[in-house]
Amino acid sequence: MTELTDLTVAAIRTGVAQGDFTAREVAEAFNANVAAAQDALNAFIVATPEQALAAAERVDAARAAGQPLGKLAGVPIGMKDLFATFDVQTTAASHILEGFRPQYESTVSQKLWDAGAGMLGKLNLDQFAMGSSNETSHFGNVVSPWRRAGDTARLAPGGSSGGSSAAVSARLCPAATGTDTGGSIRQPAAFTGITGIKPTYGRCSRWGIVAFASSLDQAGPMARDVTDCAIMLEAMAGFDPKDSTSLDLPVPEWEAGLNADLSGKVVGIPREYRMDGMDTDVVKSWDDGIAWLRDAGASVVDVSLPHTQYALPAYYIIAPAEASSNLARYDGVRYGLRDLPEGANLQDMYAATRAAGFGDEVKRRILIGTYVLSAGFYDAYYTQAQKVRTLISHDFKSAFSQCDVILAPTTPTAAFALGEKSGDPLEMYLNDVFSVPASLAGLPAMSVPAGLNREGLPLGLQLIGKAFDEQGVLNAGLAIEQRAGFTAKPERWW
Repeated sequence: MTELTDLTVAAIRTGVAQGDFTAREVAEAFNANVAAAQDALNAFIVATPEQALAAAERVDAARAAGQPLGKLAGVPIGMKDLFATFDVQTTAASHILEGFRPQYESTVSQKLWDAGAGMLGKLNLDQFAMGSSNETSHFGNVVSPWRRAGDTARLAPGGSSGGSSAAVSARLCPAATGTDTGGSIRQPAAFTGITGIKPTYGRCSRWGIVAFASSLDQAGPMARDVTDCAIMLEAMAGFDPKDSTSLDLPVPEWEAGLNADLSGKVVGIPREYRMDGMDTDVVKSWDDGIAWLRDAGASVVDVSLPHTQYALPAYYIIAPAEASSNLARYDGVRYGLRDLPEGANLQDMYAATRAAGFGDEVKRRILIGTYVLSAGFYDAYYTQAQKVRTLISHDFKSAFSQCDVILAPTTPTAAFALGEKSGDPLEMYLNDVFSVPASLAGLPAMSVPAGLNREGLPLGLQLIGKAFDEQGVLNAGLAIEQRAGFTAKPERWW
């Protein structure tokens, strides 16, 4: 029989429902993988094997009693440590929240538990979701399970959802939650050869998710294939009155609607995304993707997104500005770390707590954000960036008058080594060049594995859809998945 930890979400759900194996057997198998890989990969901040087993036993008892099972019954998952989980440490990978055990549950995680999923643990990430390589966590770097051919260098799993991507790719969990502010689901998915989708802004509630940039943050699933992402997203999405930005719309049946026949669909290829000096392997994978979508019945047209070149600078004004406001709540008074030097007054405590609690990247973004929101610079920077954001949104609306979905690379390169870019923040920020525009416009976008580069590392293709058209994105992703035939997985060295 196939190893239980090699099964997809759909296969686990079906196997448990049919009695081929028990939910407890699945949870035990994944718990063992989590424990075996922790020292090498550092994908989890906290493991919760007992919670995974308890959820599994509830599913097995329900099945034995003939009760209906949820759409994720028997599926243990990893939870990015940005989602509040009742009485389980939630840190956003920051020292300032170390030891914080919420007495409430995030809306997204509660929906997953209600669907029958169990929690294997809380996944590592870049601190407060700020990073593209999972090197800013207070709890140490996450290491990708992939390695370059003939090379033992430790590679970045992408960020900020690097713990999620590493865990899914290494078979530590069949699926995981991620959050995407400027590409933090799609970029790590591309780096580790898995699939991840950022839905339309507002599809998934932000209530109970530690905030980075509130107008951009959006939860989404990361899994090994498109079908699993559709299953997960159905369970995660839905209106939440506790979140003022939540979409009051019914949740479509995305899994049932999956269809790789793209006859009559038009795929747009943004000419601005073809940049000088692009990695030749990335260009080839993009061309392969175009051919695969044509084979699926779609026609292909060039489209223009003329303000693409301004997306990255606009993002790195808007996101830090919102972060500087959101992170002001961490002051040492109400929860988390409190650093109170002897004889200190309140202002001294604020300064000492934040100096000790925030990492360098978080401090950098808070300083940038505070600067662009300050008197005299607000109009020159923040207001201008918001105008650019509007122009980018209009670019996409114009492009979608000519096409149904847009195809582009997910990242400009394959995974890089840990430490390779961390000394140059600008070079690190450039990893988001293809993913940020869709985030600024609030559009659904996903990354699907497209193959391996010459060094044996995964490359991802990105599909961007119209607002609320997750189905169109998933269907195009399924068409690529079927034709790419991507079955590669990292060779176990840990």
